[in-house]
Amino acid sequence: MINEKKVKLMTRMASYEQKEGKEDLKIGSYYQKDYVSMHVVGGFIWTTIGYACLIALIAISSFDKLLGSMSMGMMFTLLGGVVIGYLAVVITYSVITHMIYKRKYQSARMRIKKYNHDLSRLLKLYEKENR
Repeated sequence: MINEKKVKLMTRMASYEQKEGKEDLKIGSYYQKDYVSMHVVGGFIWTTIGYACLIALIAISSFDKLLGSMSMGMMFTLLGGVVIGYLAVVITYSVITHMIYKRKYQSARMRIKKYNHDLSRLLKLYEKENR
């Protein structure tokens, strides 16, 4: 005889495995600190590359204006603005990245815990059936 509880449980578990399970199990293989740090460092690197490209494009597009009115004081002011802008962008992006990936990790862990609970319930149903 088909056990309706077992069928519902197995269907829910199979649906999870097909949709989110693969990604969640990859995420769950890391410690939270490692997972979040890995993405923050990656974001830092890509933000640095993007900011450098943006500054290079701006510098190339306004090269004539910069050379015409460049003085030592303006160079230091411009360099200071670029550094402060870089720090602001990197810090903001790192904080946002940290919050996003921490939340993503926590939600994946919650789904994995629910999946493991369903596995133990299924095991109990099989044990009960085999007695």
